Amino acid sequence: MAAPSNAEQTQLQDMEEDEAGMEEKEMESDEEEEGMGVENSDDEQDDSSEDEKENEAEIQRLEEQLSINAFDYNCHVDLIKLLKQEGELFRLRKARQKMSELFPLTEEIWLDWLKDEIRLTEEDSKRENVYELFERAIKDYICPDIWLEYAQYSIGGMGSPGGMDKVRSIFERAVTAVGLHMTKGQMLWEAYREFENAILSTVQPPPGRTPSREEQELLNSQLERIHTLFRRQLAVPLIDMEATYAEYEEWSENGVPETVIHLYRKALQQMEKRKFCEEALLVAEPPKLSEYQAYIDFELKEGDPARIQITFERALAENCLVPDMWTKYATYLDRQLKVKDLVLSTHERAVRNCPWTMSLWKSYLLALERHGADHHTVSDVFEKALNAGFIQATDYVEIWQAFLDYLRRRVDFTKESSKELEELRAAFSRSLDYMKQDVEERFGESGDPSCVIMQTWARIEARHCKNMQKARELWDNIMTKGNAKYANMWLEYYNLERAYGDTAHCRKALHRAVQCTSDYPEHVCEVLLTFERVDGSLEDWDTAVQKTETKLNRINEQRAKAAEKEANLARQEEERIEQRRKAKTDKKAQKKTQKGIRAGEKRKAEQDHNQDEWNKDSAPKRQRADGGNNTDEYMETETGLSGRNAPPGYKPAPGSTKHPQQAPLVSSQRQNDDKPELRDDSSSVFISNLTYTLEEPEAKLKTLFESCGPIKQIRPIFSNKGSFKGYGYVQFESVASVPEALKLDRQEVEGRPMFVSPCVDKNKNPDFKVFKYNTSMEKHKIFISGLPFSCTKEQLEELCKSHGTIKDIRLVTYRSGKPKGLAYVEFADETQASQAVLKMDGTEVEGNKISVAISNPPRRNLMDKAGSSRPMADLMPRQVYGARGKGRTQLSLLPRSLHRQTATAGKVENGTAAEQASASVNTAEHAAGDPRSLSNSDFAKMLLNK
Repeated sequence: MAAPSNAEQTQLQDMEEDEAGMEEKEMESDEEEEGMGVENSDDEQDDSSEDEKENEAEIQRLEEQLSINAFDYNCHVDLIKLLKQEGELFRLRKARQKMSELFPLTEEIWLDWLKDEIRLTEEDSKRENVYELFERAIKDYICPDIWLEYAQYSIGGMGSPGGMDKVRSIFERAVTAVGLHMTKGQMLWEAYREFENAILSTVQPPPGRTPSREEQELLNSQLERIHTLFRRQLAVPLIDMEATYAEYEEWSENGVPETVIHLYRKALQQMEKRKFCEEALLVAEPPKLSEYQAYIDFELKEGDPARIQITFERALAENCLVPDMWTKYATYLDRQLKVKDLVLSTHERAVRNCPWTMSLWKSYLLALERHGADHHTVSDVFEKALNAGFIQATDYVEIWQAFLDYLRRRVDFTKESSKELEELRAAFSRSLDYMKQDVEERFGESGDPSCVIMQTWARIEARHCKNMQKARELWDNIMTKGNAKYANMWLEYYNLERAYGDTAHCRKALHRAVQCTSDYPEHVCEVLLTFERVDGSLEDWDTAVQKTETKLNRINEQRAKAAEKEANLARQEEERIEQRRKAKTDKKAQKKTQKGIRAGEKRKAEQDHNQDEWNKDSAPKRQRADGGNNTDEYMETETGLSGRNAPPGYKPAPGSTKHPQQAPLVSSQRQNDDKPELRDDSSSVFISNLTYTLEEPEAKLKTLFESCGPIKQIRPIFSNKGSFKGYGYVQFESVASVPEALKLDRQEVEGRPMFVSPCVDKNKNPDFKVFKYNTSMEKHKIFISGLPFSCTKEQLEELCKSHGTIKDIRLVTYRSGKPKGLAYVEFADETQASQAVLKMDGTEVEGNKISVAISNPPRRNLMDKAGSSRPMADLMPRQVYGARGKGRTQLSLLPRSLHRQTATAGKVENGTAAEQASASVNTAEHAAGDPRSLSNSDFAKMLLNK
């Protein structure tokens, strides 16, 4: 290289000086900035250091927690997030490595890990490490994005020997694994074609130059690759495959072949058949379990193994912690595909995702044995199962049984002794120690109270090894573990002795059974007598008869004493209940008496006060200002009825000089006195459960019911004070309007459901019921409890529609319209309702755990309890209080002392409030023998005199 000239050296020196000057100025500027903002920078550094200390403390806490419980999934996730935030790359890699050894990683965790490793690995020599990481990532779940990232990363290594073949190999594996994915498979096909198109651009000769023979062959080969990719993709049902067909039609110089068009149309039909499933997945909220289950059921009916597999994989990617989904997938592969690598890898992924599920481990062991896995592999899987942390003791019994069954099938019992037999016996012995030491200490129970494992061992020793001595020792241990009192255990032992033992031991077992059994001694005694009848001598028979009679007599005495004791306890309990009931009744009666006395005193005091006020004010009002007498004004004042509050047409009795009893005023009389009475029940409906604060109820009812037909009369019912009582009557001009009006039942009016019922004469239709609750089991209907109060019919329908065809939904509410959190859902048939119970029971809806069962309403017995204050339905008809019975806040004006003498109450028709009040008063007159009407003060005096 030539040395620089003098001019060049001078120019270089000038540039260096300029740079040095600029650096000095920059340093001075930096110093000034630091001087000006030294306090702010110190504060920021302090805050930063405090955050780092807090994060480091949290990291250490998470690491300690994982050292105690390595299977804490959330702890792993939190630790990885913190390490990534702190930039601790070495520790981050180590944390990810540990988590991946215990759990399958989600798509997001894998992509973050892979991208970090790709950024850190720039040397070609380290690319193999990233390739290995990708291979691990694609085994956890079928994730199109990971496959696409893998293929794109491999394109960067095309410069190495065999790089192009490796890229094509990865793309082929990718389209095989996820090319059938209807929504995401298309991007892999397009990426594959873009790669091949890029290769095509490199083999095409420049314009104007004729290619050589080798170049032409290479060009034709590349064109054929792209044609093949188009044809393969168009034969697969994918979303938006029409665009791919249009692209191929434009790209191909010779048009689209007929065979490709045929395959494309067939695939398009398949796509249209599955489109409803894809649309359901698109609008559903994660994890979309019910939608995926419906999709899987559809594919199972179609029967295409490849499509069934990809649908299962898609479902498991979003529902990896659902054991039933893994079980269903593994069972399908075990029974249908039976491909060793696919089956075993799926079982392995299942137990890694749901290690707490014993049935998955059990299926894994069976699959390993079924596909001829070596003994070391099966033993390793079993040891992992023992360390998986099952949630109940019985799970450990079942997994031990599965492993012992596997070991038993390995033994050749034609040989007197073998390595496999000794291993089987050692495993049985270890299982008993494990159940005693590990399981009992952890759960406080053995998990195997019937000693099933020991029974199996005894049968193997007796049947296969002809070792009855060992079998008897095992049965002695079984009986000492609390099983000697059960007849079935003794009979099991007797059957074993009968099959592989001798008569002496059979007799001994039965005699011990008669002595020890406490649950079914008669059965054991019968077996002993039958045995002696066949195999015993006369002496044996006499001994057996004597022993069985003694046993049965003792048992009968014990049972008689127990029955007497139980009867005494039941009688004492009934006496206590009767005493509590009597005390409660006396207390209620005392309260009612005191309340009646107080009410009578209050009414008497008010009456005396009003009388005093009357005496003071009445005299001046009798004389007119002009000195003359005004009889009308005098009578108005004497009765306390002015023109403002007297009903229209009121005329006082002539010559009355005393204060008369004021009649109850009904607002409906004031407003509807000029209207005809409501007598035509066939064209009328009864309206109730309206809010008492309803403004202008007559106008409101007219607005609600005018669409049902011409209205003849509307009569809302008012109280004495003129306030609306929440119910009334609507009479139509035509009977045909009543069914239309009944359709408005339970329509919401100002926040309350309005009840609409027909008006029926009980004298003519005594058995008529407006609504009768079903008290029998409804197998096509489910009952849901525990729903959130915000749940609507639409939300409940969305929740249930995946389980069958819904015919009706009823949300149960209070009379005020507030929800109770209960609902009835009616399905098309019993099968759909049963499936809904199985799949919905115990699920969560907006954080509430719901309970689902077949509808079986309880009987509505109004007099279940003795002393109940509620009247029987047949003694107190609903029409006395209105079409829907007596409300909680409605009080009868008739004293309770007269209720038992009321014999005509049931004959009161469903009429106005005034008519009902009149009927009650007439009944009271008849009962009391008083021809005149009784006032409230009269009733109070009656109570005070009692």
